[in-house]
Amino acid sequence: LSAVAAAIGVIGSLVAFALLWLIAVITNLAFYQRFSALPALPQVNHLGYWVIAVPVVGALIIGLMARFGSDKIRGHGIPEALEAILLGRSRIQTKVAILKPISAAISIGTGGPFGAEGPIIMTGGAFGSIIAQQFHLSAAERKTLLVAGAAAGMSAVFATPVAAILLAVELLLFEWKPRSFIPVAVAAIVAAAMRVPLLGIGPIFPIVAHNAPSGAQLIMASGVGLVAGLGAGLLTQLVYTFEDLFQKLPFHWMWWPAIGAVVVGVGGIIEPRVLGVGYDTIHTLLRGEMIGAAVAGLMIAKALVWAVALGSGTSGGVLAPLLIIGSALGALIGQWLPGHEAGLWALIGMAAMMSGTMRAPLTAMVFAVELTHDFMMLPALLGGTVAAFGVTVR
Repeated sequence: LSAVAAAIGVIGSLVAFALLWLIAVITNLAFYQRFSALPALPQVNHLGYWVIAVPVVGALIIGLMARFGSDKIRGHGIPEALEAILLGRSRIQTKVAILKPISAAISIGTGGPFGAEGPIIMTGGAFGSIIAQQFHLSAAERKTLLVAGAAAGMSAVFATPVAAILLAVELLLFEWKPRSFIPVAVAAIVAAAMRVPLLGIGPIFPIVAHNAPSGAQLIMASGVGLVAGLGAGLLTQLVYTFEDLFQKLPFHWMWWPAIGAVVVGVGGIIEPRVLGVGYDTIHTLLRGEMIGAAVAGLMIAKALVWAVALGSGTSGGVLAPLLIIGSALGALIGQWLPGHEAGLWALIGMAAMMSGTMRAPLTAMVFAVELTHDFMMLPALLGGTVAAFGVTVR
C-alpha cells in the first residue's frame, strides 16, 4: 500500500499543478482576454459592469457539466469524499476525477469565491480510488489509497504535508492506525517533494515571525477562538439557509449555479476582492496591512457571496474562503486588543475559523503554521482552534 501510495503522491502533485495552471489560464482568458498561465488577479480587471457576466457564464458551463456529465462535481469536495468512503465503499468514478478539477477551475477562474483545496482533495481521492480499484483490495485498503490521494493533493497545493495528514486523520480516515496512517503519510511526503520543482517551495504566506505569546495573549487567543466559533456556526447556518432556498426554486438544479453567480458578480462590483481564490488578500491580512472598515466590508461581502455560491451547488472549495473570513474577523477583533497587532490576530482568527467550521482543531493549528512558518505561535493557535472547536461542538 505504501508503494502504491508513493505513486499516488506523484499523481496528486501533477494533478495539483494542472489544476492551478488551468485556473490561471481561465482567469486570464475570462478577465483579460489573453492566453497566459501567469498568476492573475480577477479583482483588478477593467470589465466594469460586464464583470457580472463572467461568473454567470462559468456557472452555466458547470451546470451543464453536472447535469450531463456527473452531479458528483457539485459541492466543495470534502463531503463528496466522505460520501464515497462511508456510502460508496471508497469507489469513485473515473469521470469524476476528470470533470471535478475542470469544473472547479472554471468556477474559480471565472471569479467564483472558492479555493482549489476541496476540489483537489476530491480529485486526488478519485485518482487514489481508481488506482485501488485496479487491484483486489478490501474496502479499508481502498479507503486508505483514496485518502492518500486526497492528502497528496492538499500537500502539493499548500506545501502543508503535516496538515494534510492530520486532515486525513480528523476528517476522512476516522482512525489512527499504521495500516492507513503510513501510506497516507508517504503520499503526502512524496507530493510535498514533488511540489518544489512544479510549484516552488513554501510557505505560501510567509510573514515576519511573531514573538512567543505572553500569558495574556494566550487568553486573548482563546477569546478570539470563541468569537470565531460563533462565526463558524453562523457561516454554516448561512450556507444551509441558502441551500434550502435554492431547493425551493421551481426549476432544475442545473440553473442554480448561474443564479448564485449573479450574486458573485454583483459582489465583485461592490467589493472586487471577493472574486477568485483570494490568496493575495489572505497574505495582506496576515501582514497586518488591512484595517478598519475595509476589513469589515471584506468579511461580510465574502461571507455572503461565498454562502450563496456554495448553496447554489456549484463547484469549489471552502478552505480559502474560510481563511479570508477568519483572518478578517481576527484582524477586526485585533484592533480592539492591546498592541493592535492586526496580523497576529488575523492568523489566530484564520486558524480558529477553519477549526470551528471543519471541526478539525489540530489540522487548523498545524495548517496555519505550515502556511506561514510562524512556529512561535503554536500555543496561541492551539488555544484559538480548541476554543472555536468547543463552541461549534456545543
